[in-house]
Amino acid sequence: MSVPPLIACAIDTPFGDLHVVASPEDDAVRAAGFGARAEVLAWLPARLTSRGVRTGAIPAAAAAVDAWLAGDGDALATVPVAQDGGPFSQEVWSLVREVPAGSTATYGEIARLAGRPRAARAVGTACARTAIFPFVPCHRIVSAAGPGRDAGFRSGLREAMLALEAPRAAGARR
Repeated sequence: MSVPPLIACAIDTPFGDLHVVASPEDDAVRAAGFGARAEVLAWLPARLTSRGVRTGAIPAAAAAVDAWLAGDGDALATVPVAQDGGPFSQEVWSLVREVPAGSTATYGEIARLAGRPRAARAVGTACARTAIFPFVPCHRIVSAAGPGRDAGFRSGLREAMLALEAPRAAGARR
């Protein structure tokens, strides 16, 4: 039985095209990002790229991005995701998905939640290596020195994404 090719699409956002790659058998996003499609595909492991990629719709991802842009900041966390990584990275990515839209957490806070309070740098590495941004919203994870101190984001992207989420989050908070 042959495995179907992955599906890729581009979703227009105020931050540029968001390229998304998903597996059709479980609708899980396997790679996503604001880089060029080729860059996003390069994040996939060979066992997935060997399946091939076809252009098509990824309705769950598109609907979540549309909802996020329209004010439902937590919609991104509803999309099924899957990416390769060790147990600590998997824990970090799961915890990052729990950070509410419009909020931030520090690398150290995520490390403490993961049970490794001295692993702030490892949290940063896991965030830098996520292949499914913004479905793992690492823009919400900041240095203890503040959001402007972090490397790894296109100039102004983190701040623009947080600004998109902030006004809506203020009204939605309890």
